Amino acid sequence: MGEHAIQSSMTEEGRRGFMRALLEDVRALESMIERGWFEDGIRRIGAEQELFLIDRGMRPANGAPAMLELLDPEFFTNELGQFNLEVNLSPADLGGTCLSDLESQLIELVGEARRVARSMDMDVVMAGILPTLRKEHLTLDAMTPSPRFRQLNQVMRELRGGDFRTLIKGTDELQTTHDNVMLEACNTSFQVHFQVAPHEFAKLYNLAQLVTAPVLASAVNSPVLLRHRLWHETRVALFQQSLDTRSDTHTKRSARTRVSFGDEWIDDSVLEIFRTDIARFRVLLGADLEEHPDSVIARGGVPTLKALRLHNGTVYRWNRPCYGISQTPEGPKPHLRIENRVLPAGPTIIDEVANAAFFFGLMCAFGDRMDDVRKFMSFDRAKENFMASARYGLKARFHWIGGKTVSADDLILTELLPAAREGLRNHGIAAEDVERYCGVLEERVSKGRTGAQWVFDSLESLGAQPADQRSKTLVAAMVRHQAEELPVARWPLADPGGRDRASYRTVGQVMQTDLLTSHPEDLIDLTASVMDWHKIRYVPVEDHEGSLVGLITHRRILRHMAKRKANEPLAVREVMNPDPVTIGPDEETMRAIELMREHKVGCLPVVQEGKLVGIVTEADFIYLAAELLDRWLREE
Repeated sequence: MGEHAIQSSMTEEGRRGFMRALLEDVRALESMIERGWFEDGIRRIGAEQELFLIDRGMRPANGAPAMLELLDPEFFTNELGQFNLEVNLSPADLGGTCLSDLESQLIELVGEARRVARSMDMDVVMAGILPTLRKEHLTLDAMTPSPRFRQLNQVMRELRGGDFRTLIKGTDELQTTHDNVMLEACNTSFQVHFQVAPHEFAKLYNLAQLVTAPVLASAVNSPVLLRHRLWHETRVALFQQSLDTRSDTHTKRSARTRVSFGDEWIDDSVLEIFRTDIARFRVLLGADLEEHPDSVIARGGVPTLKALRLHNGTVYRWNRPCYGISQTPEGPKPHLRIENRVLPAGPTIIDEVANAAFFFGLMCAFGDRMDDVRKFMSFDRAKENFMASARYGLKARFHWIGGKTVSADDLILTELLPAAREGLRNHGIAAEDVERYCGVLEERVSKGRTGAQWVFDSLESLGAQPADQRSKTLVAAMVRHQAEELPVARWPLADPGGRDRASYRTVGQVMQTDLLTSHPEDLIDLTASVMDWHKIRYVPVEDHEGSLVGLITHRRILRHMAKRKANEPLAVREVMNPDPVTIGPDEETMRAIELMREHKVGCLPVVQEGKLVGIVTEADFIYLAAELLDRWLREE
């Protein structure tokens, strides 16, 4: 996300001053384009790799600040969360061995990050969303201590007018609220850059919008968030909602969100995007500005356009235009590039480079074939394809050029992958690199084994293991396979194996969360029937707000049924224990066992801030004991 000299707070006068500087930057950009100052006639690529840091228990580790003291600042920087790290790769001219060079540098830099992390009892993992993330990891204490991030959180929350709400429906449904922007830190990506000239920007930007859907469909790797199975690329929904600054009023009138695919093709210039974003999105951050851009231009210099770049960094288009300065033999030259932000981190470096090769290849091929994509497809169709790919990955169906409807995997294998191969070859990419990376992608699509599908299949194979253990098993397998640098198409499913001690230290790791509950005014006969149908002995009683108000046990029902008059309707509140023994999710598992022995009870409702979050029973501990005994006997 980059660092700037951020003002710790902004007055309205300061905001107006920054807006004036922003408008001056736009005019300077327009002037430089008109004068033909921009670097032209060259294709240059680049990339940014985001990583998760994890501890020995496969949970997020807030170690980035300490690691950055030992890493080269030319390549490594921080991200929003202290459990994230960003790696910036060197730009390269498109051609020759640029792709294998990109892979080699990634292996070297990620390897260096891994070495430093392991020296601090941590590790690194590439995952679009880390499966072991939980809501308690997303506090302000885990935010990188940076004025930029603190101010961004404060201003976005003020604009939102309260908590951020998230609702994502997939295989499961996730509905939650959060009081800060740290949900955004759940997302990590492999962002790729494609340098273009101003005169071709509109054409190539529209092409990037067109090809993003099939590229994403083949690359999805973020299916689980906070233990919920959601979209194949959940980052798309989460990123938009976690940074949604619209008030309820703005939402009702369908105001645009800061994270978006866009709403229309562009016609002529990059200026259209910058002007639209300035008009629609309020300035969030201020900075100590530099010399007036006109003064820099007047003496033949290249202005940094700091205000424009800072504002652009707070509008999160999935294909984002970027302004930069290249150091050429003739001196500094401004350039434009398209930053594709949609690709997730992982599953492996070779998978990521294959994804990048697919994107670059399609940009080259369609750039050679198409003069104007607007003649072949409506923008709404391109946007529908993008959303379908995020939801369903290779199982998506696209409305494609020529009016046909086709599955993502068929389109990629029969039409787009051959086009990408052609585009890469025609732009001078080494033949062995073309076959290596397109071969990785072809195998993945042919087998239907994206990173997301591997996670879904692994979760199914792990069966009834507790959610915490399944998540840790997934991450452990990711770490192992990434170290082997084996493409995801060849990964075996995550092995259940035996769990380690860290997997059941706390109540939250072993409790049941898929609960059948009663309300105090329910008919007791209904609760008794539910207990009989589902062969359960304990039912928590909660009010409409989810607060625990009692507990129904099989024994209490038998006792009251024996005493009540025939056909006498009893409410749950007349039978329940109104003051059951409870425990918190973060308490030690051994403490739960001690409480159950001490009070001679067979279950403990698990409560956090008065709200029912789970239940732990003697059956859970019998299951754990049997598993441990089985492991012990097999090891003998």
